[in-house]
Amino acid sequence: MKNLSILIIITLFTINTYAQKSLFNGKNLKNWDIYLGSPIGGFEDLAKKATPASTFQVVEMNGQKLIRISGDINAALATKAEYANYHLRLEFKWGEKVYGRRNSGLLYHSYGPFGVAFGTWMANIEHQLMHDNLGDTYLMANTYCETKAIKGDDGKTFFFSPEGQFTPFSETDNGRSIKKMKDAEKSLGEWNTVDLYCFGQTAVHVVNGQVVMINNNCSKVENGMKLPLTRGKIQLQSEGGEFFIRKVEIKKIKGIPAEFQK
Repeated sequence: MKNLSILIIITLFTINTYAQKSLFNGKNLKNWDIYLGSPIGGFEDLAKKATPASTFQVVEMNGQKLIRISGDINAALATKAEYANYHLRLEFKWGEKVYGRRNSGLLYHSYGPFGVAFGTWMANIEHQLMHDNLGDTYLMANTYCETKAIKGDDGKTFFFSPEGQFTPFSETDNGRSIKKMKDAEKSLGEWNTVDLYCFGQTAVHVVNGQVVMINNNCSKVENGMKLPLTRGKIQLQSEGGEFFIRKVEIKKIKGIPAEFQK
């Protein structure tokens, strides 16, 4: 009955958007908080030199204002406000500088203090932006979700699949990681468009127009109880690769678009 209710909610709700706004004003990062966390392994000296202004800054490229993320330290750029029931669109591309690997993430339903996850980030559910892993899910701290998944050939790795079985994921339930259904990432140097749809306890990851992940029953685990996780701050990661953002917009929705379930 629970699974049937989830499918009904996802399939029948239609999108109704309003109150669209840009989270990047094109000038500065005044509506964001910055937290510098742990060093990138092997680049400890760079972490000692890092500042909020050097890690997250507004630059101009080809006449356009962009957010530049240095990637040379683990750090968070977090909205001051919390959001629920929204469609977020992020347009990004990788730069040339790499500190270990091109890694970053769009962290949603973020809550609590900085530093809970890997000494840097708030507890959250991650829409992975790492190169070659764009669209994966990673559950940080005490977050939890249920996702239709199948096991890979290694018998250990889980992949999202509409034909899969609803599977619980967390630190103690089949692990924190769920791999994307397909690779929709563009080549290095090209702009990628990521859409994140969050409604109630459901989250849909869309990469360049293709659905690659659907998470259900998003929750946080406290004292052995799973509590609904339906809202939170948005965090963007500095985590090993130079990273440029030209758009980050959010708008309220009244449901998950039905076309993403076809």
